[in-house]
Amino acid sequence: MKPVKVGICGLGTVGGGTFNVLKRNAEEIARRAGRGIEVAQIALRSQNPQCDITGTPITNDVFAVASNPDIDVVIELIGGYTIARDLVLQAIDNGKHVVTANKALIAVHGNEIFAKAREKGVIVAFEAAVAGGIPVIKAIREGLAGNRINWLAGIINGTGNFILSEMREKGRAFDDVLKEAQALGYAEADPTFDVEGIDAAHKLTILASIAFGIPLQFDKAYTEGISKLTSADVNYAEALGYRIKHLGVARRTDAGIELRVHPTLIPADRLIANVNGVMNAVMVNGDAAGSTLFYGAGAGMEPTASSVVADLVDVVRALTTDPENRVPHLAFQPDALSDHPILAIEACESAYYLRIQAKDHPGVLAQVASILSERGINIESIMQKEAEEHDGLVPMILVTHRVREAQINEAISALEALNDVVGSVVRLRVEQLV
Repeated sequence: MKPVKVGICGLGTVGGGTFNVLKRNAEEIARRAGRGIEVAQIALRSQNPQCDITGTPITNDVFAVASNPDIDVVIELIGGYTIARDLVLQAIDNGKHVVTANKALIAVHGNEIFAKAREKGVIVAFEAAVAGGIPVIKAIREGLAGNRINWLAGIINGTGNFILSEMREKGRAFDDVLKEAQALGYAEADPTFDVEGIDAAHKLTILASIAFGIPLQFDKAYTEGISKLTSADVNYAEALGYRIKHLGVARRTDAGIELRVHPTLIPADRLIANVNGVMNAVMVNGDAAGSTLFYGAGAGMEPTASSVVADLVDVVRALTTDPENRVPHLAFQPDALSDHPILAIEACESAYYLRIQAKDHPGVLAQVASILSERGINIESIMQKEAEEHDGLVPMILVTHRVREAQINEAISALEALNDVVGSVVRLRVEQLV
């Protein structure tokens, strides 16, 4: 059979890795795909010194690739929302299949893109959009297709995980580690997407849609970052037997779907609590399989390229398949997606870690316990640090049982109203992940 011709848009880190993997493993990939794959054109802004593209046609116009009649598959690796969306929609309009690593594009515009792809009978593949080289989308969409997914939780941003790992292991401050992450290339000059959870929320939105069969709804994801975490909280969590991770959590409940990204205390003996550095991990709980953990490199030149090329192989295998019988983009048939609502964060349930800076006076603990009890909040464990007095206040650390967020918010407001004995309250969520 004739080779399938692909156009790569973007020759940065992932684009360069994709080109190199396709070139280096061409024979093996052809054996798996059933026919050869040829890079027929590359759209780039600047040369990548790690790639030898001698002999490959190049252009500075990504839309030239989308309109090239010789190209069967467009690989979108330019990132962002606007140009990438226009490029992908034009490629689809021209009857071309698309492979992308762009989580922001899929999370925000995926519903529109998949509807257009279905109309035109083409595939949009996006394994590389979540967790780099970990094939977690395929695992949920196909490997766990016999399961009712109950929940999933993931460390899906390597930058945040690197920062929290360094804070715990070396006692470093957030700002100090962030500067190193930027110097190492793990974090951008503007690190907002990583440290405030936006990147993770993009990825969680995609995973939740595939797990629960719901439309993509990024605008309803609750997002909280790690920039306000202190070394003290990391150390207190450790003393209580927990690790703090920046976690994305999606959980099915009778009332709706929880969709939230935030710093989370996880018992230190859980495998996912021991995922450190820039590595990623996603834990998925299904009614038949139980809990499974997918671990690996969540970013990087060739790990992400691995997922891009795997998607490309799937597209090539499917080129002779009836479009109506292909694996659906979001795992469920488009007309079978559920309208299960996304819960507001106030309706979500979790256990909580509270660090209360309070005066070391008789009766203060009783006041705190009373405020929690009046709102139906039970205390699981408590720890006081009298030796760490600051401005006349000592930290009182509590871990609660599971309650609704609205209850804990009411309790925190009541605690902060005791401004004669309480200075501040820090809240983090706790997940047992069992």
